[in-house]
Parts: sequence; structure tokens; C-alpha cells
Amino acid sequence: MTNSPTVIVMIGLPARGKTYMAKKLTRYLNWIGVPTKVFNLGVYRREAVKSYKSYDFFRHDNKEAMQIRKQCALVALDDVKAYLNEEGGQIAVFDATNTTRERRELILNFAKDNAYKVFFVESICDDPDVIATNILDVKVSSPDYPERNRESVMEDFLKRIECYKVTYQPLDPDEHDKNLSFIQVINVGRRFLVNRVQDYIQSKIVYYLMNIHVHSHSIYLCRHGESHHNVEGRIGGDAELSERGKQFAAALKGFVEEHRLSDLKVWTSQLRRTIQTAEELGVPYEQWKILNEIDAGVCEEMTYKMIEETYPEEFAMRDQGKYHYRYPGGESYQDLVQRLEPVIMELERQGNVLVICHQAVMRCLLAYFLDKSADDLPYLKCPLHTVLKLTPVAYGCKVDMFDLKVEAVNTHRDRPLVSCFFNSLCHTLAVRFLVNSNQKLHTAVSAFRSQISSFLKYQMPQPKLCMPRKKYAHSFFSSDV
Repeated sequence: MTNSPTVIVMIGLPARGKTYMAKKLTRYLNWIGVPTKVFNLGVYRREAVKSYKSYDFFRHDNKEAMQIRKQCALVALDDVKAYLNEEGGQIAVFDATNTTRERRELILNFAKDNAYKVFFVESICDDPDVIATNILDVKVSSPDYPERNRESVMEDFLKRIECYKVTYQPLDPDEHDKNLSFIQVINVGRRFLVNRVQDYIQSKIVYYLMNIHVHSHSIYLCRHGESHHNVEGRIGGDAELSERGKQFAAALKGFVEEHRLSDLKVWTSQLRRTIQTAEELGVPYEQWKILNEIDAGVCEEMTYKMIEETYPEEFAMRDQGKYHYRYPGGESYQDLVQRLEPVIMELERQGNVLVICHQAVMRCLLAYFLDKSADDLPYLKCPLHTVLKLTPVAYGCKVDMFDLKVEAVNTHRDRPLVSCFFNSLCHTLAVRFLVNSNQKLHTAVSAFRSQISSFLKYQMPQPKLCMPRKKYAHSFFSSDV
């Protein structure tokens, strides 16, 4: 996605939301498929100095502490280099105050020596209420302050901020820093200043940061009520609700009323089962085409047993790499994540929202909020007739689950064992081979088993890296058996 790795450098006084932005940005970039990792300098500092005593450690005239802090930065940058050069990372987020030009120059020289791009994210805030809230919400529970009361924490932390203010040099877009790439986020998103965005990934970073708003709200996710296709075990399609699905719609109305969600916005897909679920609520709702279920292509409205019998290779390949696998004529989970990106942006901006959607869609949305990997995403459990309440908190998301006590079928398929894929594929390819061969079935299966074993061992060490369909066909069918 990027020609060369990028280092995102956070800038700002303490309690300005830098770590909050760094963690959210990292979660978003990983969700869209860009390997990203946060390197928080506070973690390195706490490793070097086991016991924090007071704000004196951050005084600019404390030479011993200044040397320790610089050494911690160098160690963190070494880890950044290892991540980007050896571990397959594309973006490293250097989360620290970085308030002096000297420190930023050190980072720029490091990036230049390693051919990395640099993008600065500066958080500027002079709103005392926001600063106080940040200190109380996050810093009181910081490892720096074990077993200390709020008043003493607030007093010490405000003095720490004053220590940084003495040497703070904000980015200067008019003169000194006019050639750097950066965004300044002013007063938690009330205003932005963007300078010299250089590439696609930097534009994505700006787009995201301009959409996240720090405000108290909750997101409610649920699937539509049980449909006739759910009962029959069929995927996709545009079926209507079953009787139990209609009971869930009524129960959902009671849930909304009980929780007094009067300011709630309701979103659905354009498929009948979500619309019928929302109509029972008796409130306005918006239909989003991009919330439609994953497109199963030629497998639409089939059961998994029918797919296994009709398209055995496809069935086996999907089990081997479910996130990257694309149905013939349809979509993959990876495609679905890209489709749902505008929904994430709107959810970040909105107040309370109820999203009535589908299993694959709900998995993708959950993976974003819960920071789940692409490997785990297709196997997240999203049962019918259950509401999940997601409430963003300081550095994560609180999840509350509400079972509305209406029976429904279980549509979840557990992650298959590798052996299931292995045996199914061996047998299927052997049968195909026998069409033009005089070999016995068990001989062909044995030959394919040996060939695929070797292939998996040397070419597919990571199961999640599912190869494109054409490469599978070439690898398995072009060689003599």
C-alpha cells in the first residue's frame, strides 16, 4: 500500500489525547489492511525507571533524567526499525510528546537514514475542561500513579505539563516546518491544519483523524431477526423474517423503549430482513446499500452442504483462508471491509446509533471496534437475536451483550481444522485427475497428499495468506503426478 514504510510521529503536551489518537489510528490502519504498530515511549521509560517519584523527572534542567529519556527514545527507534525492516510492518506510530525541534530532528534523521517517510500528528489543546477530563479519565489510572488519590495525581500531572511547556516548540507551518508533512488537530477536532500530504496513506490518515470525534456515545449492533433462509441453512438472498424473527423485532422495540434511546438513529441494509426488523420499531430509519450482506456470488441462496457438493474446491479454499477468499462472482471479507469503511467514519462522527445488519457485516464492524485481526474476524460470534452495545472508553471499547430471549437457529461455523481442508482438497483434486488417468483412487489421493504437503510446508507457512485462485490451479494441476 506504501512504496516505503511510514513513521507517524505524535506531538503535543501531556493530556492532549495523543495516545488516544495513536491507538485509534493504529486500530483503523490495521483494520483496512495496513500493518501498523504503536511504540509508546512511556512504556520504555517505565522499563528504564521502575519507580516514578514526581514531576521532577520531567524538568528540562534534570540532566540525568533527560539523558535517560533520550536513550529510551533511541531504543524505541531501534524497535521501530526492526518492525518496519524485519517484521513486515508498513507503519510505525511513535507515541511520545516530541515537543522539541531537537527531538523531531533526531527522528527525521533516523527516518532519512532508513528511507522512511515521516508524517507528524500534533494535538494542540488549550481547553482546560478537556485537559482536566483527560487527566482524570486516563492519567489517574496510569502505572505512574499506583495507589494515589485523585487530588495528588492532578497536582503532580499539572506540574509535569508545566515542565514540558518550558521547552515546547509547536510545529511552525509558515517558516521552520513548512516543508514537513503533518496535521495539527486543534482542540479535539474543532479545527485542523494540514500541510504537504505526500501520498495515499497520509491522505487516509488525515481523512480518519478529521472524522473521529471525542464525545460520549454508544453504538448498538444486532443482526436482523431470524429469516426463512436462516432456518433452511441458506446463505445470502433476500428472504423475509420467520415467525421467530418477527418476535425478535417486537422484542427489539421493547429493548429500545426500555433503554430510553429516544435520540437513537437506526440504520439498516437494503435487504428485506433488516428492513422488516426496523419497521417494527416505529421510528425513522436509514437504508444503506453498503450494509448489505457479503455477496456470495454463485453460492447465493445455497446451503454449505450444497456448496461443498457443487463447488468442493471453493469450499475447501474458503476454509483455508476465509478472510481473503472471494466467492466466484462475489466478495471476500477483505472486500467487505473496504466497502464498510464509510460506515465506520459515520459511526465515529455520530451520537447513539443502532445498526441492524448481517452476520458478515457485523463481524467486520466488531473487528474494528474490538481491534481483532483479519485472521479472527471471519470467526467472531454474532448470534441472532442478540444486541451488542459498544461504548468507546479511553483506549478501547466496552462491550455489553443483551440476549433478547427469542430462540433462533445458530448460523455460526467454527474455524475448521487444517486437516479438514487438507483431506477435502486431496480427495477433490485426485478425483479430477482420475478423469484422464488409469490410476486407482487411493493411489491418486496419496500422490496429491504428498504434493500438497510439500506445497503447504514450503510455500504457505501462514494459513491466512490464501493464494489467488489461479495460482492454486497452476500449482496443483500443472505438475505431473
